[in-house]
Amino acid sequence: MTVPLSLAHPFRGRWLARNSPANRVPSHGTTLLATAHAIDLVPVDARGRTAPVRLTTLVRPEPPERFPGFGRVVTAPASGVVVAVHDGEPDHPAYRGLPSVAHALTQRRRLAAGWVALAGNHVLLRTGGAVVALCHLQRGSVAVRPGQHLEVGDEIGRCGSSGNSTEPHLHLQAMDGPDPRHAVAVPFLLDGRLPRNGEVVDVP
Repeated sequence: MTVPLSLAHPFRGRWLARNSPANRVPSHGTTLLATAHAIDLVPVDARGRTAPVRLTTLVRPEPPERFPGFGRVVTAPASGVVVAVHDGEPDHPAYRGLPSVAHALTQRRRLAAGWVALAGNHVLLRTGGAVVALCHLQRGSVAVRPGQHLEVGDEIGRCGSSGNSTEPHLHLQAMDGPDPRHAVAVPFLLDGRLPRNGEVVDVP
């Protein structure tokens, strides 16, 4: 039996769990790109909500700045060494309502374009025998460089909406190597457990 990797929550404040491996594996419906045990974490406000739904939400994309977590600090979930960073991808609008349907129809194209098209701006952190990927970071926010040693809680960037993202959030996964095309997903826990879908985690 594989012992899950022990990670800290890579943030402060209130975040909502989606696509959690606590509910199903593979959590994102696929084992491609080592995502079988990945989790999505969405920043929310004090009432546990993302941006309020308006009439316009149903018919057109929304600017990421409308969401409470856009630009919220993302931190290292473990001590380790940065093995790769990618920055410069744009933060695109959020897609809810009918726009989310149109966005879903372009999923195959993004998958064909490869890891960067899906992950957007991201950091890969090697800790022990695993590599942790923190994805969809805000353009221009990545604050670390390859070869840099990090301690738990060090800032790595800010929550964005780059890559395959329907609203600002953090995609977190662990794998057994730095190349998601060939790596195998590694299960992990966040401060000893995994939140289930719909659960709000509040880290002071």
